[in-house]
Amino acid sequence: MAFNPMHQFAVTRLLPLYLPWGIDISISNAAISMLISLLIVVSMAYISRIYKDRAMKNPVCKLTKFHMLFELIYQMIETMLISTSGQKALRFMPLIFTIFLFILLNDLVGMIPATFAVTSHIAVTFSIAIVLFIGMTIFGICKHGFNFLSLFIPKGAPFFILPMMFVIELCIYLAKPISLSLRLAANVMAGHIILKVIAYLVVSSGVMGFLPFALLIILTGFEIFVSILQAYIFTMLVCVYLNDAINLH
Repeated sequence: MAFNPMHQFAVTRLLPLYLPWGIDISISNAAISMLISLLIVVSMAYISRIYKDRAMKNPVCKLTKFHMLFELIYQMIETMLISTSGQKALRFMPLIFTIFLFILLNDLVGMIPATFAVTSHIAVTFSIAIVLFIGMTIFGICKHGFNFLSLFIPKGAPFFILPMMFVIELCIYLAKPISLSLRLAANVMAGHIILKVIAYLVVSSGVMGFLPFALLIILTGFEIFVSILQAYIFTMLVCVYLNDAINLH
């Protein structure tokens, strides 16, 4: 079989399941990977809550390194949310933190051999982005009413170009979920393709494979860093879009 670096992105049905009227609810490798990430997120939150409650009841009890790391990540995301969207956005902190962990863990789980890189599929990233986009838009309209339209009218713009500016700003606003999802999916897919190609060189190089193998280790470490960075950027952009809905700027 010819080498195909794109084969790793194929969605495979592991357990075909169909409801009446042809509705497909089959369990696939993508569903399994997302379920693993979700279970890890829930487990991390539950374990962290247990240790936090224990520390509050017994101040002498020391926090574990896991709990300290979890709290550090939480504070980092909280600081980012406040700096981009203000104090009013803290009500959305559970949602923002969950998004960050879910994206991050799906990126990292996709690095494990024989797993599936869920965030490399535009269908997944766009589904997340469009749900957040619609939710934030509805929130902004409910909060500001007709004043929400001022988001598409730049302050200080001459009156005669306002219609054109309104259309341009509206198009930019509607393109946000597309750019958000494409950025994440494209970066994850590119990284996995590069790793797959280098891994193939390791296998096919025989005794000379130690050179591409060393490169593979370096690129794997770099890809892990990129996974963390992409999750952070995705979450930060969500916070920026949330700021538009809350503060109209």
